[in-house]
Amino acid sequence: MGSGRGTLGALRGETQPFPLLLFLPVPCRTAMCVGKCSRIVGPCLLVLGTLSMAASILLLFPGGASKYLLEGHIGSHAKALPGVWGGGIAVMLAATHITALGWQCPGCGTRHNAFISVVLSKLALLGAAACFVLSGVGLANGPLCFYNSTELGFRHGAFWGYPFLDAIDLGPDARAENYLYNRSTWSICLEPEGIVTWHVVLFSFLLLISVAEMVLALLQILNGCLGCLCGFCEGK
Repeated sequence: MGSGRGTLGALRGETQPFPLLLFLPVPCRTAMCVGKCSRIVGPCLLVLGTLSMAASILLLFPGGASKYLLEGHIGSHAKALPGVWGGGIAVMLAATHITALGWQCPGCGTRHNAFISVVLSKLALLGAAACFVLSGVGLANGPLCFYNSTELGFRHGAFWGYPFLDAIDLGPDARAENYLYNRSTWSICLEPEGIVTWHVVLFSFLLLISVAEMVLALLQILNGCLGCLCGFCEGK
């Protein structure tokens, strides 16, 4: 009898409600996840790209002063602006498209646009990787500053240069002593004031940002590939 009632109730539509997601086909459920993922990845990349550009621009103004830029006393890796064109513009181009794709602007929820997001995400990945490499090299070489070379054993007096990079010429002992682990050597830079801290903090920040951008770009490449296969069925 109980079984008969259950069957009768099912025929009358008296079944317990199930989540609507269970009644969707698997490709459709996957597409919904693709759209939700894009809504998260896109804005995150926009924020990271903005921070990357800000950090790279700040490297041109040690201590907030513009005179060193005007005088040409800015390190080569800082002048390369890796956080602007690599971790900034390239990433934000992809982020803008990914954000629009995730929020289903008119005409965005197509496989064609999902494919474009994959291409742009690869560009963002390359840009972030370039930013990571250049920032790492810049951090390892140290800042350009006005320093007293006699402290390194040279007899050239005080001049503009890369004291921590020039120290490598003194031999293997100097090479082994990395300035990043010996803050007592930071005082060798006489000008700009606090340039070593400024240099280390901003380039380290660029390294962290570029790593996060590469992870998100890889995630969106996989996400976009799913979008190419499954499409976007939210709202259908």
